[in-house]
Amino acid sequence: MASRLLAVTFEADKPAEVARFWAGLLDREVTGGVLLPGDDTQLGLRFVPGRAGRLGANRMHLHLTSTDLDDQQRTVATALGLGGRHLDVGQRPEEGHVVLADPAGYEFCVIEPGNGYLAGCGPLGELTCAGTRQAGLFWSKALDWPLVWDQGEQTAIQSPRGGTKLAWDAWDGTPETLNQQRFELLPTDGDQRAAVDALISLGATRLDALDDGTVVLADPDGNEFRVRPPLDFHS
Repeated sequence: MASRLLAVTFEADKPAEVARFWAGLLDREVTGGVLLPGDDTQLGLRFVPGRAGRLGANRMHLHLTSTDLDDQQRTVATALGLGGRHLDVGQRPEEGHVVLADPAGYEFCVIEPGNGYLAGCGPLGELTCAGTRQAGLFWSKALDWPLVWDQGEQTAIQSPRGGTKLAWDAWDGTPETLNQQRFELLPTDGDQRAAVDALISLGATRLDALDDGTVVLADPDGNEFRVRPPLDFHS
């Protein structure tokens, strides 16, 4: 039984500010801290208050696409105008992508035009995760999304409808404490218990159950994710 990916959740000290940033950058509406996708092929983003305690390094970042160089420059200028900033992660001058950070410090890249790998993926082309091939295979089965890239330790999946890709690469094996970023799922047929059991059978580990009925799990890399009860996601 596959689950449906609703959104990727980002914790932030000022979640409303970060939500406004991404809403302006992607030209989306915000409801209940969730950036509603422009269509059902684009990844949803959710912003919530951060939890107390030591957090691990960010292990997910977004890739935005560009139709041409002018479009790439406009996206970068828009991001800077909304409160983003340039970020040095060791990229070389000859590399065509631009690395930025949003107001919460989350890294994202504005990819240069002509990138064949992200062709046709839409404005939010990819979510890249630090992770193993095993995690990519797990999420392929969990979401019923086929593999669209599988070479060495680099793995990517995509909805059969197309749109935003999810990718795993560059796993360093560093254990995490709390996840600042995580997947939020809903059971496809409304049966949360069956969805959780199916995910555990694929290799997930049950961690906790929250007061609102949300079940907290970990994927094979130990990354936390959540399966919400079959209620309105924005409640």
